[in-house]
Amino acid sequence: MKFETLLISRPAPFVAHVQLNRPDRRNALNNAMWEEIPKAINALAVDPDTRAIVVSGNGKAFCSGIDLQDMQHQEMFGEPPLDVARQARNMGAKIRSYQQSLSSLDDCPKPVIAAIHGFCLGGGVDLISSCDIRWASKEAIFSIKEVDIGLAADVGSLNRLPKICGNSSWIRELAYSARNFGAKEAFDYGLLSRVFDSPNQVKQEAIKFAALLAQKSPIAMQGTKVNLNYSRDHTVKESMEYTALWNQSQLLTEDIPKSVMAVMSKDDLPAFAKL
Repeated sequence: MKFETLLISRPAPFVAHVQLNRPDRRNALNNAMWEEIPKAINALAVDPDTRAIVVSGNGKAFCSGIDLQDMQHQEMFGEPPLDVARQARNMGAKIRSYQQSLSSLDDCPKPVIAAIHGFCLGGGVDLISSCDIRWASKEAIFSIKEVDIGLAADVGSLNRLPKICGNSSWIRELAYSARNFGAKEAFDYGLLSRVFDSPNQVKQEAIKFAALLAQKSPIAMQGTKVNLNYSRDHTVKESMEYTALWNQSQLLTEDIPKSVMAVMSKDDLPAFAKL
């Protein structure tokens, strides 16, 4: 697949590497990128040759947020200006399209790993909050930047980060102040699960980990993500019932006996694991 604002490569079997590719603008999210992200992710979601996805940024930054120079005033407000009700409806439609764009990463049944370096600001934080796993290089800088441009973040940060990090005080501190914070602080509060020494290392380690995930049963991997997402948004009882309904068909897969045979063939397993 070829896109104007994305680079997609195949660094390992069954692994897709999606790079935000506007390096001259620090990968700021322009209209084309908002449209191309879901097109790419939705295509990879149903591609049998893709089992894991790495998302990174090309150039000196992961993502510097929304490209304010690219926002189309006429598209939302009209020329001549529309009345307030119609402007509001256009604004709502645009916000929802942005939400759906980044939610494609969360909705994708395949694991998505964010490999972050440099700046990850505003919309960049919205993007990584939609990914399954977030790794960064130690120089990465983050910010929930929206209040500094006069709005409340509306594309996922305020909705997903409290569930990801679990520290309401910290999230509110960041969202209210729009201050920068580094990779170590992001790791300490659970936004990141690993920090690496360099941008190149975080990308290579993310690709290596995606290749490991790609070796496992795609039925098991995708089922795990679907059930984890459902559990996040429902009660324990509801999610247990959902898992039962899901597995009543998925446990019939041929992947199970193949996986069991592969595990039992390993010589380094303890005796009880071979029973």
